[in-house]
Amino acid sequence: MSLSAIDESHMQAAFRLALKSRAEGGCPIGAVLVDQASGAVLGQGHNALVQEGNPIVHGEMAALRAAGRLPNRHRTTLYTTLQPCFMCAGTIAQFGIPRVVIGDVENASSDETLRFLRARGVEVVVLEPADSPAAHACVELVKSFRTDRPDLWLEDWGGGPNPALVPHASASALRA
Repeated sequence: MSLSAIDESHMQAAFRLALKSRAEGGCPIGAVLVDQASGAVLGQGHNALVQEGNPIVHGEMAALRAAGRLPNRHRTTLYTTLQPCFMCAGTIAQFGIPRVVIGDVENASSDETLRFLRARGVEVVVLEPADSPAAHACVELVKSFRTDRPDLWLEDWGGGPNPALVPHASASALRA
């Protein structure tokens, strides 16, 4: 798949937002919501866990918040520097965003949210770091952040797995 100049340009914008968040002491994740027809940026933002003390303002959420009220988001593309978490993937599905372009999947724990989005008809485009300078920069930024601030990385992802929760409980186990 050839890299679109439009996708690269919007991912560079999302990356600049991630850099801004990192410079402010926050988690380096940025996102941009774009109208597919006009190419206009409808909203953009970055993770604000540290800046606002708000654990649900991930980059994707900040971009959607900045876009404000819209009749729908059915003809938009969301550019995000890091693979969406389940909160953000659920929001993408909830609002019917049909296309998501991702700069970094290497620093995500699994492909679970990619499968979740694709199962709901969302076109998921993962930029290849070998072909996309912006994707390469996204991967390297998060990799260095995870090394420098593992505590903040873990906090941003909800504090890690809760040992009291049982993953993949079967229906029969739930009835017992």
